Amino acid sequence: MTSCAAKEAAPPRPPLEIADIVRTHGEAFGRSHVLTPGQAEALRAIVRCRTAALGGHLDVCPACEYEHPSYNSCRNRHCPKCQALAQAKWIAEREARILPTKHFHVVFTIPSELHALARFRREKVFDLLFHAARSTLLDLGRERLHADLGATMVLHTWTRDLRFHPHIHAIVTGGGLSFDGTRWVPTRNDYFMPVKLLGAVFRDRFITGIRALSRDGVFDGFDMPGALDRLLETVAKKAWIVYAKRPFGEARHVLRYLGRYTHRVGISNQRMVSMSEDGYVTFRTKDGKSVTLSGEDFLARFVEHVLPKQYVKIRHVGLMAASNVNTKLARARELLAPTATVAPAPSPTMLTWQDALLQLAGIDVRRCPRCSAELVRSHLPTAALRSLSPPDTS
Repeated sequence: MTSCAAKEAAPPRPPLEIADIVRTHGEAFGRSHVLTPGQAEALRAIVRCRTAALGGHLDVCPACEYEHPSYNSCRNRHCPKCQALAQAKWIAEREARILPTKHFHVVFTIPSELHALARFRREKVFDLLFHAARSTLLDLGRERLHADLGATMVLHTWTRDLRFHPHIHAIVTGGGLSFDGTRWVPTRNDYFMPVKLLGAVFRDRFITGIRALSRDGVFDGFDMPGALDRLLETVAKKAWIVYAKRPFGEARHVLRYLGRYTHRVGISNQRMVSMSEDGYVTFRTKDGKSVTLSGEDFLARFVEHVLPKQYVKIRHVGLMAASNVNTKLARARELLAPTATVAPAPSPTMLTWQDALLQLAGIDVRRCPRCSAELVRSHLPTAALRSLSPPDTS
């Protein structure tokens, strides 16, 4: 048997990967920048992901002698190679909880003047961002609809050019469960609630939270005395923008859409364009545009979006909260059942990564890509894998 067939049949490798940039510029970047343990761990994981360093296995076809080595994933949540399978599994697990009703995509963001404060105490400010967005949605739902809404919220910290820009994506039910649990109270078909009202309430909740954290000493050492008060006075006068998109037509589309946000990292390998001999990196942004940075500047922007270790970036609130799954959420499903379109989800414990890849991309890695015969898998030691064909980057 030969590995040449594997090379011919394997999916094409992206012309440039973030791992390539880390290998080329990581050492110099580490000498000139102070990294948190989480940032250093993420860079190490990205370099090792799907290489012989992590071990793997060899798939062999007994029918046509095709063979292909595959290397293990690092499973770091900031690695661009490891998100597709995690996304598919997450979607399958959440499918049983999605309500058969319209949903709105609402985005909460803070003014750029507060970015320095967020960098200074990342975890505290991120938590406050979640809290302010959550209380805004749920409290306004109670006041305007007299009902309990449900939402799944995801933290992102980047723009398309990898600049620091913390914001919350929330997928919110287009209605809620009445307080007495007897009926479902819908929003208008094409309208959630006034975005100016959402922005004003969110702004007031966030600023109140910052002042409370300041009284507790969380921001001691931030710039100079009095700087925080002046900053808050400035942003309090601004209109904070909350964006609400048009609702989804069918519940089954919600999870696919949401999965794009829950398991997205700052930049994917598919957006990388080139790395020049003099060390400059070019990547795509949007509308056909691109950005070029030095390798070290690119890595500096990239690691800024590595979240604190074990930080929970996906949160379910209101009807979607874990405490309401068997009570309020179950009751809402009963009321909406006549219009249900969501099929029962498979048990998460039964969904292997092979099943997840088949569900997400239609690729059955258990079958030979040449003749469709069932592959035979052999686990090989790391040393043996290094002697085979280049790393599997599919």
